[in-house]
Amino acid sequence: MKVLVADDDSTGRLVLKAAVAKLGHDVETVADGDAAWARIGQGDIDVLLTDWMMPGLDGPTLCRRVRKEAADPYVYIVLTTGMGHPEDVLAGMHAGADDYLVKPVDPFSVETRLIAAARVTELQRQVTVFRTQLEAANQSLTELSLTDALTGLGNRRRMEEDLQRVHARALRSLRPFSVALFDIDHFKLYNDHEGHQAGDDALKSVAGWIAGATRSGESAYRYGGEEFLVIIQDAELEQGAAAARRMRETVESHQMPHLSRPTEPQVVTVSVGVAGWTSDAATSVDHVVEEADRALFRAKEGGRNLVEVAALAEA
Repeated sequence: MKVLVADDDSTGRLVLKAAVAKLGHDVETVADGDAAWARIGQGDIDVLLTDWMMPGLDGPTLCRRVRKEAADPYVYIVLTTGMGHPEDVLAGMHAGADDYLVKPVDPFSVETRLIAAARVTELQRQVTVFRTQLEAANQSLTELSLTDALTGLGNRRRMEEDLQRVHARALRSLRPFSVALFDIDHFKLYNDHEGHQAGDDALKSVAGWIAGATRSGESAYRYGGEEFLVIIQDAELEQGAAAARRMRETVESHQMPHLSRPTEPQVVTVSVGVAGWTSDAATSVDHVVEEADRALFRAKEGGRNLVEVAALAEA
């Protein structure tokens, strides 16, 4: 273990240093509480043997600061004191010390304290590792709960959360944003002709192409079925439409065959509806998505493989 001895008495420091070093531990010494706190702030100290009375931070104050402000790993604190009264011992323990030694210290007492310290610090390390693993697992579960299992895009829940976040940001900054709603053209015919596995593969491919065509400030989600939604932040309506056209062209450029399609081109394409939010209109998120859905309907009615733009939403 790495042990720090803090004592303003040079003889006391030497005695403790010798006792600790003899037990095979790495030991450093400082002469006051301020220096001890500075060294602990550098990390890697496992055990602090600190005198009660010192210049700068005294022992109890140092204990309280370590417990309140020091980051992981846990520092095991042994308070050394010439005051052996029970109330003094309790005061030190309440300040954050784990154990105490009454001066003059003897090697046996130091060894017993360091055995206990080794056990406690190892348990604390295990707890830290477990907590880190648990946090990572929780983060993974959270990501899974917000991810569409088939396409890997954000799912409906993540989309709704992000829409609310983007809308709140827009209200604060008075910056616009746009929403683009995509639908794979004649997807039911594709599914019926190619089979459901091929249909799933097509969904994954289209999702990947749309996501791959996004730029900074643009996020893609699976809206449901064969529909996808893209949020385009800080974008006026025409900028949102330009982004949607880029994504539509990307999907068509991959030339995935769609042989059951009743019209040309016989490749997989998407129709897109785009709507925008502005501070002037100050509409709700739901209204913006509804406007995008209406624009998408017009794109499908107009021949598909098109981008239709909603009129500026009104309150």
